[in-house]
Amino acid sequence: MWCCLCQLCFGLLSAIAVAALLIVAVVLYKTKPYPNIKRDEETFLDPHTIKTVAFPSLEDSPSLELSVIVPAYNEEKRLPAMLDECLAFLEQKSGGDSRFSYEVIVVSDGSLDATVSVALGYSKKHGAEKVRVLELTENRGKGGAVRMGMLSARGRNLLFADADGATKFPDYDKLEVALKELASEWRDDGIAIGSRAHLENDAIATRSFFRTILMHGFHFLVWLFAVRSIRDTQCGFKLFTRTTARKLFSSLHVERWAFDVELLYLAERLKVPMSEIAVRWTEIDGSKLTPFWSWLQMGRDLFMIWLRYLVGAWRIASIQKKEN
Repeated sequence: MWCCLCQLCFGLLSAIAVAALLIVAVVLYKTKPYPNIKRDEETFLDPHTIKTVAFPSLEDSPSLELSVIVPAYNEEKRLPAMLDECLAFLEQKSGGDSRFSYEVIVVSDGSLDATVSVALGYSKKHGAEKVRVLELTENRGKGGAVRMGMLSARGRNLLFADADGATKFPDYDKLEVALKELASEWRDDGIAIGSRAHLENDAIATRSFFRTILMHGFHFLVWLFAVRSIRDTQCGFKLFTRTTARKLFSSLHVERWAFDVELLYLAERLKVPMSEIAVRWTEIDGSKLTPFWSWLQMGRDLFMIWLRYLVGAWRIASIQKKEN
C-alpha cells in the first residue's frame, strides 16, 4: 500500500513539475523582454493659436521644476474640482517662489465623454505653457496613460496625481521635502510616495467585512510577490526625479491597475531610494474599480509580474543599457 501511495505522490509531483515547466516555457515564448512602447500621439493643441505643437521628450533636459501628470478616463465630472485645487496651489506656489515653474499634463485615456473638452478649457484659461492635454486615441489603461504623460514631460521632478482629487494637492509640499532628502538634484534617483497606510484602521471601520478581507489579501500578495518596503503601493500621488522616471517608465510592462506595483518592484530591484509619506485622502464617488473583479485581476497581474521577472521573460531596460 505504501508503495502505491509513494508512486501516486511521485506521479502527482511529476505532473505538477511538468505543468510548471510548460507554463514557464509559454511565458518565455509569448513574452517580450522589454516593453514595446508605441506612440502615435506626439502633439498637443494650443487653444490660443489653434495649432498643434510637438511634445518634448523625457530624454530631453528639463526646462521647468515640476510636471504634474493627470491620467483621466471619462472624468468630465470629477476632473474640474481636482484641477481647480491643483492649479490654485501651483499658482500660489509659483507666485511666492520665482524659481518654481510647473506644467500640468492631462492625459485622456481614450475617454468617450467630454474629458478632453474640459481639460482644453483649463489649457485655454491658463495657457498651453502651463496646461497641456494629451489625447490618447485608444484606452491603454491607467499605467499606459501615466507613462505617455511622463514621456511628454519637461519637469526636473514628475508627479502623477489621480483625476478624482482624492489626495489633497497641497500635500505635494510634503513629498517635495521628502524627495529633496533623497535626491539633491534631478540627476539623482528618488521617489516620494504618498501613502494612506496611516488611515487603514479608519478604513477597516467603515468597510464591509468582505472588502476588508480583500484589502488584506491584496496587501499580502503585494508583499509576497513584489514590493516589501512600501505599505501603500496604490495611492495615486507619487513624485519622481526625472532620472528615476526615465529608468522606470522605460521598463514598465503593466499598463493597467497593477502598474504601481511593477514600478515600485523595479525601484526596489534598482535600489532607488524611496520614502513613504502620509497624505490626506478622501474617498471620492465614481471609482472605476469594482472591488472583487479588479482585485482578482490585480492578484493575477502580481503573480505574473513575479513569474516573468523570475524566469527572465521580462528584463529591466536601464540594466541592459548599463551592460551595453
